[in-house]
Amino acid sequence: MMSEKIRLVLAKRDKSKAWLAEQLNWSTSNLYNKLKRDNFSEKELVEIAKVLDCTFEAYFSLNDSDEKF
Repeated sequence: MMSEKIRLVLAKRDKSKAWLAEQLNWSTSNLYNKLKRDNFSEKELVEIAKVLDCTFEAYFSLNDSDEKF
């Protein structure tokens, strides 16, 4: 799920996965593996958002109200 969103933002920004890995000081294989497994920590997603000049927002939203945590 997050991997697809990252790919969409990369396309929107006209950036490659290799470019993103370089900006994060990660190996390309590490980024590719994380994208394949869709395995990112919240901290990593915040870092990715910062590099891609966007905001990552994570929260729980109750289904029976508009409350968000």
